[in-house]
Amino acid sequence: MNIPMLLQHPPQHFLKGLLRAPFRRHHCIFHSSTHLGSGIPCAGPLSSLGRHCTTWMLLSDGLKRKLCLQTTVKEHPDGFSDKEQRFVDKLYTGLIQGQRACLAEAITLIESTHTRKKELAQVLLQKVLVHLREQERLNKGKPLAFRVGLSGPPGAGKSTFIEYFGKMLTERGHKLSVLAVDPSSCTSGGSLLGDKTRMTELSRDMNAYIRPSPTRGTLGGVTRTTNEAILLCEGGGYDIILIETVGVGQSEFAVADMVDMFVLLLPPAGGDELQGIKRGIIEMADLVAVTKSDGDLIVPARRIQAEYVSALKLLRRRSGVWRPKVIRISARSGEGITDVWDKMKEFQDVMLASGELIAKRQRQQKVWMWNLIQENVLEHFRTHPTVREQIPLLEERVLSGSLSPGLAADLLLKAFKSRD
Repeated sequence: MNIPMLLQHPPQHFLKGLLRAPFRRHHCIFHSSTHLGSGIPCAGPLSSLGRHCTTWMLLSDGLKRKLCLQTTVKEHPDGFSDKEQRFVDKLYTGLIQGQRACLAEAITLIESTHTRKKELAQVLLQKVLVHLREQERLNKGKPLAFRVGLSGPPGAGKSTFIEYFGKMLTERGHKLSVLAVDPSSCTSGGSLLGDKTRMTELSRDMNAYIRPSPTRGTLGGVTRTTNEAILLCEGGGYDIILIETVGVGQSEFAVADMVDMFVLLLPPAGGDELQGIKRGIIEMADLVAVTKSDGDLIVPARRIQAEYVSALKLLRRRSGVWRPKVIRISARSGEGITDVWDKMKEFQDVMLASGELIAKRQRQQKVWMWNLIQENVLEHFRTHPTVREQIPLLEERVLSGSLSPGLAADLLLKAFKSRD
């Protein structure tokens, strides 16, 4: 191939000719008059021609531009078949175009426990992550979506609030995604997934997407794939993500590591609330909303509001720029719903301006990485052949009382360590 002659053609022709070359590494020099625009995204033209680009870098020294390409000739990148590659590409393309069916299929893929499908899911997530980083760069570094965690005890009216609140947001031009985590049965493994039936109007709204997900026994009620589902929803163009957790408990600490703002919904006249709700959960809340503040419940709702305003003053602040607020709302009369959104926007603006929101998201990514490592290490431990053989025997001895749980754990760990 004649490189000097090829350089006289536009960059697109150069890349196509480059791919027909018999060698794998190229170092090329473009004169400063060569028009490259904002850069050639290597993954686009190369992958369309059946090549897999691993790295590319564009440098400028004022006189000449250097384009360093390292291409790997692969018929099936990462060992995937043509069918699998087309499947991932189809999901990705449909997802970023806002197709709800592709979003639903993508979330189903990341929830799969099948080994091969988990690998495909990670490839899809990486593509979506690159797309989101590029969109955030175009948005001057600001996040594309606002993530809000919602929780509260059973009967607090979470689903009723979400439907009224969600309809208000979609009428204002927002795209809303609701990830509702339903508790699974420890016996059958099934769940009711009743959130869609309780949000009948919102589920028919084309600017809203409701995804109920069973916990499948995950501690705290937040599934291990909830964080990944958030990324997929953001890639699908949804600018407000609501994560509804099971109830008051461990789930609040899990959801706090994946959202920008945590909202606690509390019903009035529910007994001694300050004793019934853990101090740690109150400390996690950025906004406390007393629900059902209408009719005969207005007086107890005001009392609960006053109690929590006093209680929050005694707690250590988690943010240097935001003090948690307590408001009263009613999804039946609509009172306070607009105030909730105003407080959310105020929180987002203040946290973005101070830089705390970006720093918080960075910490969350690190925490979530280690959470996934812990889960995967435990799964690897359980499925190891030597350990798997001894688990039933040691469990039986622990149940009979002939062996202490601590000693049984030590024996299993020793078996795992001596696997080689």
